[in-house]
Formats: sequence, C-alpha cells, structure tokens
Amino acid sequence: MTFFPSNVLVSAAPLPSPVEWEETPCLLCGGRNWSPLLEAQDLRVGGSGCWFRVVQCQDCGLCFTNPRPSPRSIGQFYPQDYWTRPGWRARGRRSRGWSSWRRGWPERTHLEVQGKGRLLDFGCGAGSFLERMRRQGWQVTGIDVSPRAVELVRRGLGLPAVIGSLPHPDFAPASFDVITMWHSLEHVHQPLAVLRAARQLLAPGGRLLVAVPNIDSLPFRWFRAAWFGLDLPRHLIHFSPWTLQAMLEKGGFRPGPVRHVRQASWLRSSARLACAMGHGPNWLRWLRRRPLAGVASWYSCYARQSDCLFVTAVADTTHAVAVG
Repeated sequence: MTFFPSNVLVSAAPLPSPVEWEETPCLLCGGRNWSPLLEAQDLRVGGSGCWFRVVQCQDCGLCFTNPRPSPRSIGQFYPQDYWTRPGWRARGRRSRGWSSWRRGWPERTHLEVQGKGRLLDFGCGAGSFLERMRRQGWQVTGIDVSPRAVELVRRGLGLPAVIGSLPHPDFAPASFDVITMWHSLEHVHQPLAVLRAARQLLAPGGRLLVAVPNIDSLPFRWFRAAWFGLDLPRHLIHFSPWTLQAMLEKGGFRPGPVRHVRQASWLRSSARLACAMGHGPNWLRWLRRRPLAGVASWYSCYARQSDCLFVTAVADTTHAVAVG
C-alpha cells in the first residue's frame, strides 16, 4: 500500500522551505508489507504541528515513521538548540523532558567509569558525556550532525568532534574501543549503514553500547500519541526489544541481553503532554507526580516493559559485513 504525505500531514505552522518526503521500505527486512500503528503530531512548541504516521512491518515487526522527511529536509524539524538547550516546552505546559534525556541517563551507568580506551560518542550533542568520560581517563571523540553542537564540544570543552554521521571519512578502521549511541540510532535514516560502519571502527574486543526508546512498553500503551519517547518526526525508528536485537545482528554485531531502564522523568513528561492534549484517561494525570511516576517506572521495569532499552554488543567476527 502507499501512503501519500497529503493524506498524513496537516501543517499548523509554516515550514522554512518545502519538505521533500520519502516513503521507505522496512529498515530491517526491506519489506513493503506494513500496516498503520498510529498517527501523531509534532508536539514540540514552535514546531511544524504536522501529523505523522508510524507503521509496523508485518514481516519482521519493526515500527518506523513512514512517510518521512528526506535527509535533506529532516533538519527543518530540529530547532537549532535541540540537543544543547536545558529544557523545552510541550504545548500548553512546562516540561523538563529534554533535560532529563541529556542528564540522568541511568543507562550510562553500564559503562565502566574508569578506562584509558578510545571512545566515540555517536550523536554527542553538546558533549556532557564526552567531558565526563575524559575526566575518567578515556580518549574521547564526538560525532554529531549538528554543526552547533560540534562547535560547542570543540570550543567550549576543547574536545575533538566531527560533523556528520557514519560512515565518516575521518575515521580509520579499528579506531575505537567503545562506541556509544545514547538515543541517537532512532534518529538516523539508514540504521544498518550506521551500524555496519560502527562495526568497522571497533578494535578487536570493542563494544557498542546502544540505548533507545521502547515502543513495546507499558508507557507507550498508556499514552500512545502523547508518549514522550515518540518524538515525531525526529524519531524515524521505533524499536522494541526484539527488533533492536535483530537490527544489531543484521548490522554485524552479537548483542547481549536487552536491559530495561527506568525513566520516571519520561513518565512525568508523557503525563504533562497527555494533560496538554486532553489525551487518555484521568488516572494518567497522576503520573505527573514524582512519587507515583517512580512507582510506575519501577513496575514497568519489573514487567520488562519499561520505555527505555539498553544493549551492549560486540562485533560478530563469524562473517564479513559490507559497509553502506
């Protein structure tokens, strides 16, 4: 079936220039047999107000945004300070959501705090994680598609960083011992190309650490279009535990067990969004309160349905994987 952007998107605010849309096959299996999962708006204040569709592949189960802005157009949906500002405002209510994404980061505790290895942070933002790891002995490098973020890392922190994505011509094979992808893999148009390039950059015994939102979670079922982890259209891929592992395997890695990470701040942000939208049952409003959000996040994690996933993977040396 074919979905046309005119049927999916209703703009509530003018965009800087015409958007180039593309329909993509499944980013995991390449199939074109999908069904609609939900439609939701770009809820960032000052954003487009457009509606976007998330579909689910009927062959492998991957969920992804389709149709989507092309790589040349997606930048219009990112404010200049998307990864560098301390917070953002959801429509109608104050939200501390994005600062929670760039601070707390409980999944980062799974990386050893001491080391003298070479670390690449894919999607480094303003570099707070790079600075922390540099202080703990790592040789760090950042990469980000945002020129402003890279400039902050270079001039503000004095750390090496490059503009762009993977593969990148500045990096030689086996250049790093650890590559981290903290909530960045869901933003890329071609995840398999990124993962295959990352595999080539890892030295023998190197590790890839990935954290992504979990669409197969209780919070997504509770909040649906108001779920904070949806973030359309900037999130192009919406992983579940199984599809994350499958994507890593196809990208040339052997993933370890999926760990579910508590994110009580995401629940509070989702509850604020739901209130602003008038969305969902009234009991969801109580999750704006820190103690109740904490209990709900513990329950989601205990049930292995939390809204954040973390995986450590190593390169699969049993077969060659082409980059691209």
